Amino acid sequence: MVRRLNAFVPAAGLGERLRPITEHIPKPLLPVLGRSLLARTLERIAALPVDRIGLNLHHKADAIAAWVEASPYRNQITFFHEDALLGTGGALKNAEALLLEGAFLVHNADILTDIDLRALLELHESSGNLVTLALHNFPAHNKVGVSENGAVTGVAGYSSTAGAARVLAFSGIAVYEAAFLSCLPQGASNVVDAWLAALSAGQRVGSLDVSGCLWHDAGTPASYAAAVVDALRRDGEWVYCDGSVQARGAEFDGYIVIEEGCRLEEGAALRNCIALPGARLAGGARGENCIAGDGFHVALSESAFLGLPGSEHGVPIGVGGSGRRYYRAPDGGGTIVRMICPPNEPDYERHMEYSRFFARHGVPVPKLLRFDAAEKRAEFEDLGDLSLYNYLRLPRTAGEIEHIYREVLSSLIALHVDASRHIEECQLLAGRIFDYDYFRWETSYFLERFVEGLCGRHPDSRVLLENELDRLAREADALPKAVIHRDFQSQNILIAHGRPRFIDYQGARMAPPAYDIASVLWDPYYRIDDALRERLLAHYLDLRTQRAGGDFSVQDFHEALALCRLQRHMQALGAYGFLSIEKGKHYFRKHIPEGLRLLKQDAAESARAYPAIAALVATL
Repeated sequence: MVRRLNAFVPAAGLGERLRPITEHIPKPLLPVLGRSLLARTLERIAALPVDRIGLNLHHKADAIAAWVEASPYRNQITFFHEDALLGTGGALKNAEALLLEGAFLVHNADILTDIDLRALLELHESSGNLVTLALHNFPAHNKVGVSENGAVTGVAGYSSTAGAARVLAFSGIAVYEAAFLSCLPQGASNVVDAWLAALSAGQRVGSLDVSGCLWHDAGTPASYAAAVVDALRRDGEWVYCDGSVQARGAEFDGYIVIEEGCRLEEGAALRNCIALPGARLAGGARGENCIAGDGFHVALSESAFLGLPGSEHGVPIGVGGSGRRYYRAPDGGGTIVRMICPPNEPDYERHMEYSRFFARHGVPVPKLLRFDAAEKRAEFEDLGDLSLYNYLRLPRTAGEIEHIYREVLSSLIALHVDASRHIEECQLLAGRIFDYDYFRWETSYFLERFVEGLCGRHPDSRVLLENELDRLAREADALPKAVIHRDFQSQNILIAHGRPRFIDYQGARMAPPAYDIASVLWDPYYRIDDALRERLLAHYLDLRTQRAGGDFSVQDFHEALALCRLQRHMQALGAYGFLSIEKGKHYFRKHIPEGLRLLKQDAAESARAYPAIAALVATL
């Protein structure tokens, strides 16, 4: 059991490398997706057996103090003002009255990390160390030499690290015994000198290797931007937008973060941009690969903004669930998207063939520019990164949302009608039937990956359930078939120049078109208002009736849609279970509640026809 202790959070620094940002916002208050670095640090500390927290103040002290006074941590925090900066050691000596009470944790306020603080405390408690440092392998900052058992042997630039088993970087997090304070002189000092003084006195300075943990030092504009973008990626997102933001008529692409109180006038355009609290972007303003604030603008290269060094293929893009990798690369005066597939990619040939076939018949897909079948590579026109999913996460009026969905459904007609009429031109697709076996595979996938794998449920009436799933598959297989996308949800629809374009279509099959409609209008990624959904469905049905004439029955389509909705919801939940458990992409779990709500709703409506399915779903 870890004993109770105090904590100290250094927050006094000038943030010189972050200027001009820190001339407006102190580094600890820099936001990361709506929560400041200081808030994130204090939240982690508050989860530990910590009694009191010391916070030193100097640069923009009033702003930090005001934030603390309005925070849930105000009663735990004691301020230590520094008229002149005292350095990393002097700051601890200045807080001696608090820190002498017992062991204490030090956690820098300018890092974004998921280092296991409790594990660090437990190691320190059991080790007998005077100091235990959290170290990690970060080549740009590797300076601390350690032995095989983790004992610190020296620090490059201060002492020799010759003979060290490893040289690692200090994370900015450490645990100290109160006796360490005697190693610090009065006044300004560097804590590294005190570590070495403790070693010289025969004290034990140990470490915990936390290599592989999330860690970002928000010390420069580039490292701050990379930390924010990585936080987006780890949540499976491209966009964060505070609910207070006004941005009607603005244009967006790439990674977008718009913090509290920002205002973007009509005609402003952002691509790969972090808009800090209170930023104002006038109409016509352009922000690309930058950090924008109230009265300042910091430009970065694309690779620096993303925190991803370019490779021979270009700058990595995308956060999807497949094994394919996508890169943005220069090409002439513009850019292209380069796709690199793993050697065992089963859909590569279809992807190439479908791209050409769909383009011939007006299906809005990216133009295939070049491909290398032997290397399983291809290059496509660059349509940007604004998916329908991301489009909907930004401030939109009800009219804009309805308009873009109508455009999506109008474009879908080219797939369901025009491409289907010429299916003989693409035998790879003509023979790819969404049949009984495939429908049945989807529902087995749902049982294995979601019901049993993720929920830990084992159906009671397995025979009755399997019989109903068999019947559902047979009824779905009997429906009229056309060319469908098969995964037609909002993340697979790009919005380029205000128009929808379809991606990730290599899984297209001959199947009931109602499956695509179920995918996009009952999409777990975005909840559509019921009244809007009815209008959009009517719009699609009107278009299908006009284009297909007497070959299309609205009543039959509604019946098909009831089956396909049930089927599609099970498939989506099975995929979320697989991706979160097997692939470690836990951000897919946040879409499960909406997917399950949709399935429960449709299963309840189908309970008379499929009672065993409805009974199982009701228990999830």
